[in-house]
Amino acid sequence: MNKLLTLILKGLVAVLPLGLTIYFIYWFVSSLEAVLQPVIPEQYYFSGMGLLAGLVSLLLIGLVINLYGIRWLIGLGNKVLIKIPLVKSIYGAIQDIITVFNLSRDSDMQSVVSVDVGNEMRVIGFITGEKTGQRLFPQDDRIGVYIPLSYQIGGHTVYVHRDKLTPLDIGVEEAMRLALTAGAKADKPES
Repeated sequence: MNKLLTLILKGLVAVLPLGLTIYFIYWFVSSLEAVLQPVIPEQYYFSGMGLLAGLVSLLLIGLVINLYGIRWLIGLGNKVLIKIPLVKSIYGAIQDIITVFNLSRDSDMQSVVSVDVGNEMRVIGFITGEKTGQRLFPQDDRIGVYIPLSYQIGGHTVYVHRDKLTPLDIGVEEAMRLALTAGAKADKPES
């Protein structure tokens, strides 16, 4: 019975990521189509117009967000949302997820380092703020390093002495993938 359950779980782990990705894309496209179909006259409507309209809408939103007044309104909306108890938790979690996945595009992210934590152990970290470390600890040569936690969204920002850091010759995306998956995928042989 345990062997059967193990095989079922292995199958689920193999199928779930792809299945959820395909379902999300299907849900997104069909939702856009369902919203657009009753609005557009039948002679102008064609299948796939919802997806096209969604992409154009996202492009326009991206352009509009760069306007000063809109950024101010978004900032005001953020301030309001983080004051509502339950909404604050959900909204904050979504923002944290987006931040983690955008770390490789963050201009403040300077390099990937190995942090010596003692006892011959090292963890992967990302330099996020040399100036902040100097401002907070002016007497020390400390640097802000973000250390992500494996298998979850989150991490710690620690301020460590520069001599405890060793630059790693890998990209931010690869390092983040290694840290978030605890290096599990990197150890699997290619088949």
